[in-house]
Amino acid sequence: MSRSAPDAQVLERLSSLRQHQQDGRRSPHKPLLVLLALGRLSATGTSALPWSDAEEKLADLIAEFGPTSRTGRAQSAAYPFTRLRADGVWTLDRDVPMDNVSPLREGVTGRLEASLETALRNRPELLDEAARGLVESHFPGTVAPDVLVAVGLDPDLLGGRSGSASPDQRRRSGTWPAAVIAAWDRQCAFCGFDGAAGGAVVGIEAAHVRWFKLGGPDDLDNGLALCSLHHKLFDRGMLGLDDDLAVVVSQRFSARTSQGRTVYDLHGRRLRPRPGTPPPAERHVAWHRGQVFQGTALAS
Repeated sequence: MSRSAPDAQVLERLSSLRQHQQDGRRSPHKPLLVLLALGRLSATGTSALPWSDAEEKLADLIAEFGPTSRTGRAQSAAYPFTRLRADGVWTLDRDVPMDNVSPLREGVTGRLEASLETALRNRPELLDEAARGLVESHFPGTVAPDVLVAVGLDPDLLGGRSGSASPDQRRRSGTWPAAVIAAWDRQCAFCGFDGAAGGAVVGIEAAHVRWFKLGGPDDLDNGLALCSLHHKLFDRGMLGLDDDLAVVVSQRFSARTSQGRTVYDLHGRRLRPRPGTPPPAERHVAWHRGQVFQGTALAS
């Protein structure tokens, strides 16, 4: 379905956010702020976000869905809250210095730029498409629904599609998932689950170590066959790999029941690819450790 020129312009403005880059680390701070504003706009009819709310809610989003950082929570939230103005999609109701937390605590409110907010308020389907584009550009499919729920948007909007991919957009390999699952003997590389229905695997998925959306290749040494649960935990940073390709469990993971606590049993379990299956490449494992894994690993 073709879009009108104004709609296309709105989507282009929101998809062209300038990302802070340092040592190649992913930085979803601005997209998370825009998604939080879209959630408020959808729920209340206004994207207005007082710093008194953002300091807590945006900091939570960054801590939950961004890479581990030593930056304080308020400072992490202040970066996008003040810097998004330079992208022309965000305004503050008073002029404050970049990155400075103290002036924000004097009652500053941010919101989407007026013409942008009006277009999105008047076209709920455009708001959905903007949110879908942002979340799909910065998070894998296992994590995207959780992000939408966290910002107050319906995760079912991921099922909708409009328009088509741009000609220069990377396209996933149609054969890579099956090749990865076969290479790992049709079972979870972490726990060994090998469910099947007839001749088809059930609950086994091909997982990128380095996310495809952030430059990860469709190569066998960037893939693991994982059960649905462990794929989710791997992409959420609750599970990772050490230099010896042993599974590590984050101290941030917790469970109350005996079934949930079986995840702890994975800690220290070495991957055992079968002959001919390349193990995950060191560079991809290092990327996941630095960009996705949350907190610190359990003690051995």
